[in-house]
Amino acid sequence: MQTLKDHLSTTLEVKQSKFIAHLVPYNLYELTLQQLKEEHQKARHFVTAYRYLNAYSQVVEYSSDDGEPKGTSGKPSLMVLQGQDLINVAVIVVRYFGGTKLGTGGLVRAYSDAVNLVIEAAVLFEYKEEITQTIVCEYSDIRLVEYECETYNVTVLEKSFDTQAHYKIQATKEAMESFLKKMERVIKV
Repeated sequence: MQTLKDHLSTTLEVKQSKFIAHLVPYNLYELTLQQLKEEHQKARHFVTAYRYLNAYSQVVEYSSDDGEPKGTSGKPSLMVLQGQDLINVAVIVVRYFGGTKLGTGGLVRAYSDAVNLVIEAAVLFEYKEEITQTIVCEYSDIRLVEYECETYNVTVLEKSFDTQAHYKIQATKEAMESFLKKMERVIKV
């Protein structure tokens, strides 16, 4: 399985209709969709599809035609994500109608091509399962903890401070184990 880190977009034009495909990490899906609807108020359709792994390592999939004829846009977009074996990824295709009807076959082809185009332009990398952990440390150890997080490719998701510093961190299983072993004297899990 493969995934991506950054938001990417490409545009495909078919018979004066514009298909602007946005490929985003799944965690940015809701925010990106909201921003695109504000940015492209004159667009006719916002076709979406996504695949992600839930807390039980099950693949969750969804697609929406958003007013296009049933099965002509969302499902083909999802099938491209499946065919490329992408995970934790969403695609949003913004369509501006060009005045010429494409027919069901034309729509399927156009949406599939738009999604394929944005995937070809994306920098993909192998998906590795990540785990989340909460750690606690003293204020005097914050700089060391943050330095070691960078060293071991551990992402800091949240920070909170009261009598001690609390971190919610995420990394691959191997990186997390190495980080926790290195930091065992400094942090509490």
